[in-house]
Amino acid sequence: MVSNVLTSPANPLLKEIRRAQQQGALTEKGWMIAEGPHLVAEAWRSRLRIPRAVVSEGAALPAGVEADRVIEVSDKVFRSISGTSTPQGVLALVEPKLASFPTILSGNPLVVVLDGVQDPGNAGAIARAGEAFGATGIVFLKGSVSPFHPKTIRASAGSLFRLGIVLATAEETAAAFVGRAAILAGVPHTRGVKSAWDSDLTRPLAVIIGSEGHGVDPSFLKTAELVSIPTGAVESLNAAVAAGVLLYEAARQRASR
Repeated sequence: MVSNVLTSPANPLLKEIRRAQQQGALTEKGWMIAEGPHLVAEAWRSRLRIPRAVVSEGAALPAGVEADRVIEVSDKVFRSISGTSTPQGVLALVEPKLASFPTILSGNPLVVVLDGVQDPGNAGAIARAGEAFGATGIVFLKGSVSPFHPKTIRASAGSLFRLGIVLATAEETAAAFVGRAAILAGVPHTRGVKSAWDSDLTRPLAVIIGSEGHGVDPSFLKTAELVSIPTGAVESLNAAVAAGVLLYEAARQRASR
C-alpha cells in the first residue's frame, strides 16, 4: 500500500535513511540501503525481506518486487535521501544476510577476509569476485570499510545480498580458522614467496586481502601461508584485482580436482 506523497524531509524514517547514507552504515533498525531499480530487484531476487521502500513521484518498484510498506515522496525529498548524483527514484531498506563463522566454514570453505580494505569500491568488487568464484562467505575485519556502505553495496552489484557476511576482529577471525581452514595471505611477488599457481587452493581456505598500505594484520602471520601473484613490470596489484585473481585460481583448481 502506498501512502500519500511526503513532501517534508523531516519524516523520522527519511532522516534515518539520510543519516545511514552519510555514515555509510545500517539504519537504526539494522536495515541496509539498496538504491536504484537494479539493486532493489537484486535484493528481492536474493530472497531478502524488504521492510520499507521509498519511491519518488511517478516511480515504482521493479516488477514483482514487494515491500512491507512503500512510501512515496516528492522528487525533491527523494534527492535529499539519495546516495547518488543521479537518483533513479527507487530505494529499499533490506534486512542484511548476516552469517556466523560455523556457517561460512562448513563443507570445503573458501572464505574471503578483508583486512583494512577501506575503499568501498574495492570492497564491493571483492565481494562480487567472491560470489563469482564460489566463496562461502566474506569477513569484514574491524578497520575495513563497512559492507553496508551504499557505495560498497553498489560496487558488489548485489553479491552482498547473497554472500554470508561476518563482522569480526582479526583475533576472533584467526581463532575461528584454527583447525577449519588454512589461511592464505596475498603479498607482493618477491623471491622465496610461493606463487598462487604453485599453491594448493583446493583445501578449506581463507584468503586474506590486506590494504595496499599496511598489509596483513600480525594476528594472522603466525599461521598464514604467504602467496603471491607473479607480475611483470609492476610490483603489486590493486586489492580488488589481486583478490579476483586469487579467487579465480582457487575456483579453477577446485573445478579441475
